Amino acid sequence: MKATPLNEKQVRAVVGELSAARVAAILNTGATLEDLETAAALVAGESDVAGREHRASSRTVAAVYDILALDQADEER
Repeated sequence: MKATPLNEKQVRAVVGELSAARVAAILNTGATLEDLETAAALVAGESDVAGREHRASSRTVAAVYDILALDQADEER
């Protein structure tokens, strides 16, 4: 059974405030809710070793991670 791709409301519910461009970039990855939650946990440092291994095995999670990590880096500036 194929998971349903995300929508803007789901992205904002998981990651909070995010620019429209970053939301669009996440949506364009074709990520699922599970992919987004995994990437968000990795960026927040809340994931375990198995989670980091999952990131490496999923291009979609890696793409979402990169988008979220860029947003976090922008906030720290």
